[in-house]
Amino acid sequence: MPESHLRLGRAAEMLLTGEAAMSVLELCDSKPAAVSPEASVADAIRTMLERHVGAVAVIDSEHRVAGIFTERDVLSKLALSKRDPESTPVRELMTTPVELATAETGSSEAFVTMVERHFRHLPVVDNNGKLLGMLSIRHLLEWRIEDLGRELESLEQYVSNDAPGGD
Repeated sequence: MPESHLRLGRAAEMLLTGEAAMSVLELCDSKPAAVSPEASVADAIRTMLERHVGAVAVIDSEHRVAGIFTERDVLSKLALSKRDPESTPVRELMTTPVELATAETGSSEAFVTMVERHFRHLPVVDNNGKLLGMLSIRHLLEWRIEDLGRELESLEQYVSNDAPGGD
């Protein structure tokens, strides 16, 4: 089996074994960073910097996700292109089509998708494609670390308590 499949298997297993039915929407930023397709690339970058995020959703006038613009887009599509970020519309450099999650998407499913496809951000939408939140791999990892901390506390308490039948 290829090494990447082994890493994904361990990562997915790690998340799956500790998952308590957690919706990705519960892990998202409550007010996701977003810009319109006509916004300049510079405006999108300013929004990312002001919000301390690595991606903005590009949403149409009805708040449906039209694309995503990420730090990777800045590096791979803008940095060496000699394009002017102030005059270039973000629609010209955004990533599309966009992989989307819904409120029903489980955290482990989102995690596997993000690891497998090398995504750091995943927009969460309603059934009409309207943006509800932006999930970051950081959100998933922080949640899992907290979950493991709670599990460790529980196990330590269990081990330190006298069990029936003990000496």
